[in-house]
Amino acid sequence: MQALPNLLTLSRIFAVPILVGLLWPAEQGHEWRTGYSLAFLLYCLMGITDYFDGYLARAQGTVSRLGVFLDPIADKIMVGAVILMLTATRDIDGVHIIAALVILLREIAVSGLREFLAGLQVSVPVSRLAKWKTTFQLIALGALILGGALPEWAFVHQTGVVTLWAAAILTLLTGWGYLRVGLKHMD
Repeated sequence: MQALPNLLTLSRIFAVPILVGLLWPAEQGHEWRTGYSLAFLLYCLMGITDYFDGYLARAQGTVSRLGVFLDPIADKIMVGAVILMLTATRDIDGVHIIAALVILLREIAVSGLREFLAGLQVSVPVSRLAKWKTTFQLIALGALILGGALPEWAFVHQTGVVTLWAAAILTLLTGWGYLRVGLKHMD
């Protein structure tokens, strides 16, 4: 059964190009809203598989090295692709690009830091605050996608923007925590 959690993780990676295609800038019309609607459904499905791949692996005691390696990569690919597409479509624009950039830069920096620390055999567990960051981040991006499908419901987009900033603030706080741990191990 170790294969099922890994297949769920891989399905998220393979779904990213489809998600990008659904969000690809097009004429704002019926087709455009359908793409956003389908993108929102796919995004939710990807979130569900993210939950279940980890849950199944832990519940069955079949956590694999491949899964530990692929899961954060799948998450970062999805988040990065969605942020880039929502910026390209101007669903994230103006000053809000700063919040998106903070999230992207932190994801890259923490990945590099984790790789560096792994070489030193230092493990950095995910904090509770980092889990909240991820939750706000996923809600923000989901709301921004849904806001594209339902532009007449401005509060959906606004919810996405507010939670994007909340995620960015938590991103800075958790990123600083990881950096502090990393600096202790650097010469």
